Parts: sequence; C-alpha cells; structure tokens
Amino acid sequence: MGKKRVIKKGQTESDTLNKGSLSSKVSKRRLEVGTIHIQATYNNLLISLIDEKGGMVLSSSSGAMGFKGSKKGTPFAAGKVAENLVDKAQNLGLKEVQVVIKGVGAGRESAVRALISKGLSVRSITDVTPVPFNGPKPPRPRRV
Repeated sequence: MGKKRVIKKGQTESDTLNKGSLSSKVSKRRLEVGTIHIQATYNNLLISLIDEKGGMVLSSSSGAMGFKGSKKGTPFAAGKVAENLVDKAQNLGLKEVQVVIKGVGAGRESAVRALISKGLSVRSITDVTPVPFNGPKPPRPRRV
C-alpha cells in the first residue's frame, strides 16, 4: 500500500530507482576544512564536526552507535565512533581537521588515532578540559 511510481515517457523504471538512491549517498554540501570536537566522559563519548562558521555538520556518540552501559566509555567504542564520523565526513569532502578534546574519559587518544588512521590530516590537537583553580571543597572522608 505504498506510493505508486509514475514513469514518464522515455524513462524506464530503473532510471527512477537509481535517481533516488544516488541523491541519498551524495551530499550537496562540500566541506574541505573543519573542526572535530571530542567530549570524553567516563560514561560516554561525543564527537561533533563543526564547520568554519561554527555550525554543527555531523555528530555521533557511542550510545548512538549501539554501545550500552559501561561499554560506552571504552577506547574501543571511541574508535568505532570516530571511524563512523570520518566515513560520513569524507562523503562531504573533508580532508583537514583541527581536533579539540574536552574531558578525561578513556577514549580520548583512541578517538584521535582513529581519525588519523582513516586518512584525515590533523592540523592541530587542543585540550580544553576545564581544570579548577582550587574549586569547590572536596567531600569529607567516608566513615565505614
């Protein structure tokens, strides 16, 4: 009970099928240079691709890749997320990136290694993890 296909004169049914599948694979947007933001927490890893104007183009996380529970924070999950994002980004024509890392999770280095191994040229790596200058009072020692 789906949509009915309309075939115009001089056009075969295979032409209409190929036209739809081609437009989904090839993106109209071209992006040569971008910034990849990696947020690595203990429980998850988020990777975002940002263009020069500051708009988000692509994003992925270990939870979106199908990892659940404590496996989301592992270096293996971080590598898979980075590989997935690079595959999508190379369809846009991305060749050179700046990497900005935030957080203290286990997947920091493995995500950057996956970016490099997939063929992206990394221009710079910056760490913007917030470090408190003698911030809030630490919790008291636990009495058992």
